[in-house]
Amino acid sequence: MLPHHQKSLGRDWTTPWENLQRCCWNRHISSCMRWPGHYSRAPYPYFSSRHFSLNWRPPCLFESRTPFQYWNWRPDNLSQTSLIHLSSYIMNSEGDEPSSKRRKHQGTIQRHWEYVCNHNKDKTKILGDKNVDPKCEDSDNKFDFSVMSYNILSQDLLEDNSHLYRHCRRPVLHWSFRFPNILKEIKHFDADVLCLQEVQEDHYGAEIRPSLESLGYHCEYKMRTGRKPDGCAICFKHSKFSLLSVNPVEFYRHDVPLLDRDNVGLVLLLQPRVPRAASPVVCVANTHLLYNPRRGDIKLTQLAMLLAEISSVAHQKDGSFCPIIMCGDFNSVPGSPLYSFIKEGKLNYEGLAIGKVSGQEQSSRGQRILSIPIWPPNLGISQNCVYEVQQLPKVEKTDSDLTQTELDKTEVLVTAEKLSSNLQHHFSLSSVYSHYFPDTGIPEVTTCHSRSAITVDYIFYSAEKEDVAGQPGAEVALVGGLKLLARLSLLTEQDLWTVNGLPNENNSSDHLPLLAKFRLEL
Repeated sequence: MLPHHQKSLGRDWTTPWENLQRCCWNRHISSCMRWPGHYSRAPYPYFSSRHFSLNWRPPCLFESRTPFQYWNWRPDNLSQTSLIHLSSYIMNSEGDEPSSKRRKHQGTIQRHWEYVCNHNKDKTKILGDKNVDPKCEDSDNKFDFSVMSYNILSQDLLEDNSHLYRHCRRPVLHWSFRFPNILKEIKHFDADVLCLQEVQEDHYGAEIRPSLESLGYHCEYKMRTGRKPDGCAICFKHSKFSLLSVNPVEFYRHDVPLLDRDNVGLVLLLQPRVPRAASPVVCVANTHLLYNPRRGDIKLTQLAMLLAEISSVAHQKDGSFCPIIMCGDFNSVPGSPLYSFIKEGKLNYEGLAIGKVSGQEQSSRGQRILSIPIWPPNLGISQNCVYEVQQLPKVEKTDSDLTQTELDKTEVLVTAEKLSSNLQHHFSLSSVYSHYFPDTGIPEVTTCHSRSAITVDYIFYSAEKEDVAGQPGAEVALVGGLKLLARLSLLTEQDLWTVNGLPNENNSSDHLPLLAKFRLEL
């Protein structure tokens, strides 16, 4: 047994450093210990019951003072008053929970379908947990389809940020291991529309696109600017949709100093394949906003640019908007100003610190306040997140028929607008997920690695609306709207650490795929 002063720490044990030093000099233990107070999400070393259980101690370590020649122990910089944490994260009973987040046992995470009974934006109710897949059904008056949003973790970004994955076994981080798992997930969920982020360009061309095309998908891709290696992709099944337009969005603008980042978005206009002369169209957008928690000014501007493009693409001849689905990694947490702006359609940002926009940055020290307006007029986007310029009507001419004068005619009309700290958009958007478990209030998470476990991924959709009159930013009505039929459940941070976080042997990204089933009334 350990000599003297051994103390219990939950299911683990601690002992003063000098006691262990006396009985295990010449042993290399620097890779198997941790100190109380160490950052909890970082991968920490420990003595583990993989080497011994609490019911058994190697005699050479705990009962003998004979040096052990193979471990080559060094005290490093430990003080004489340090405590050694002996982790018992693998216990004899399967029901015992480990105290360490560095969990070695493997398994599969269980996710189930949640059916939604009321599709009103403010009165969504979950009927209950179902283990069966709610199949999409089409008929003469309705069109059902499914959408997945998935940040698949670019391999280059993984390797550039390897400190986030110290909890992972090295083999599970190799692309040759990860891609088959990702493809297996996509095949299993069989979504009609895929919105993928962090799609690495070389992998997209060599493996991802050919594999998805073999599954019946048509793929569109937008690579990040500035020679960044990854981008966003939207893929949809030929059998469900036809493509009407492809609209990439680059958030980098050389003439706007604020917009010096290489993030992008992609907006598609899709038409359901239904046996009728005319069917409503659906606008699907995908993006990956800037990560930097302290640059909320850039994030809001990138979002405004995406919303302006969606407004342009989804706008119909009668002045209404077609149904909209907006997916992606928004690098913002639920309840943050950016998130609230998406859902509520308005944001007064006067006095708001740039580091508070996304809710990721906890400290307000040294943060400047958002300027009014956030972006300069030459960006050409109003505070209502629409393009300020008016384009000339399209003329049915070939390129050879256009004169140079006609080619030089560009957007010339800019609305004069009083400087305001109020942002608005015209869409009534709901989130597929509620972000907290109703019974416990525990947060759902969509990403989990060594540094954090939070929600940053979303599927927003234009919900059916009974009345838009009097609602800010809702001057233009939506046609139809979408009904949320079901969603694939998310997990808690604790759930994910039971399988050693993300990525792991079965889930090969540091994000979970989000999946929803919708109904479009025809």
